[in-house]
Amino acid sequence: MDIHAKPISERIDWVFGLADRHGAIFRSAEAWLARERYMAEHPTAIAVLKCMDGRINIPVATNTPVGLLMPFRNLGGIFDLGWPHLGEVLAHHVQRVVSSGHHLVFLVTYHYSQGDPRRGCAGFNYDTAAAIAHTYQIRRQVEHIFGSDHGTVYPLVCGFETDEDALVIHGTAGDKLNLATLSVADRETLEPRLAALLPDMPARMRNDLLPLLHGNLAHIETVRSEILRRERLLDIEHREWMICLGRGFDFLHTPNIALIIGPYSPNLDGPIRTAAGIIEANMQAGRIPDDGFLLLASVPYDEIGVDRARAELKSRFLSSFAADVIRAEFPRLGEQMTMRTAVLDWRSRTLESIDISP
Repeated sequence: MDIHAKPISERIDWVFGLADRHGAIFRSAEAWLARERYMAEHPTAIAVLKCMDGRINIPVATNTPVGLLMPFRNLGGIFDLGWPHLGEVLAHHVQRVVSSGHHLVFLVTYHYSQGDPRRGCAGFNYDTAAAIAHTYQIRRQVEHIFGSDHGTVYPLVCGFETDEDALVIHGTAGDKLNLATLSVADRETLEPRLAALLPDMPARMRNDLLPLLHGNLAHIETVRSEILRRERLLDIEHREWMICLGRGFDFLHTPNIALIIGPYSPNLDGPIRTAAGIIEANMQAGRIPDDGFLLLASVPYDEIGVDRARAELKSRFLSSFAADVIRAEFPRLGEQMTMRTAVLDWRSRTLESIDISP
């Protein structure tokens, strides 16, 4: 089913149904056991700094069980660890991982299109070299905060080619491993290739990174299959019809549904403005219907009571802030906007709708 072509009311119902199904699967005994088994075999935690682009879904591209990769999204994958909120969130995440006795790999990502530069990253005006340079700046910031010996926290620069969902792993000496140049038959060569590429990465981390690369090889082969090729031509183009603001959107594992903006930048209006411009362009080009779009704000909480109440206020603020920016900058688009505000129970991945006003 091509959900992009449905009326906006049906698309919104579909989104919340998708969230419900995702939460039910996440809470199932089988999924819980799969996560526990995976973490027992591969205990290194992995977080992903990535763009808001709806085509970038690392768990799907690596065949990784749902709920294991911690995502952080922003326009263009542009982050500054000096931003107060971002620094606090990352430090808290690292402390939680390390206190459990685990290592942590940050995948610091950029994205591009091999087939057409204009399908690349709008956040960097399709300048892939500038995007790569920024990922290395983030890498240096991670090293400044968590250490450059990489014994516990390792920042790994990683490209993502959106035509085939292929990972590109950057090495310590400026070399790189493009998984699009390999096949499933090369699976057994990945371990020595990774060791040569990342000699400063602890062996435990490399071993726990390998399943993602194995999964990506299999995923690339699926993408290249003749059966999916025509569908893929639609997936690689911008067709987003949602703006998601906040955190807790792991359930959106379908390409080109949403532009996801993390609440990290002190200049939050910039990413919102860019996302609204993409939605408007999609409507004008006929890639999506022009009958409306969804603005969805979500904030996760860990505990009931104060933590949940605070999440409600944060989600309401994000929703009203984004709506004000869109109405001011894109008046016609503002008239086509449907707003939904929610909080997410992080333990169960239950998305709970709340009223916009308390």
